[in-house]
Amino acid sequence: MIYSRNIPFIDAQSLAPCQAREALFRDANNGFILYLSDGVNSSNMEERIIRLETREALIWLNETSDDVGAFWS
Repeated sequence: MIYSRNIPFIDAQSLAPCQAREALFRDANNGFILYLSDGVNSSNMEERIIRLETREALIWLNETSDDVGAFWS
């Protein structure tokens, strides 16, 4: 694992506070894998794995606080 972060958000159905998790990993082929999880507290838990190129991984690492979570769309 290279880096991970938690992103607070409000669950749309229950209006409960939740935490999404994002983690960046390096694979055996020197590529990158981004793991996204919207947390165990949300009503419809969703997990995703996205393969990233080096440029995309650098963009993810350098996201400003306003841009955090951009890979969820």
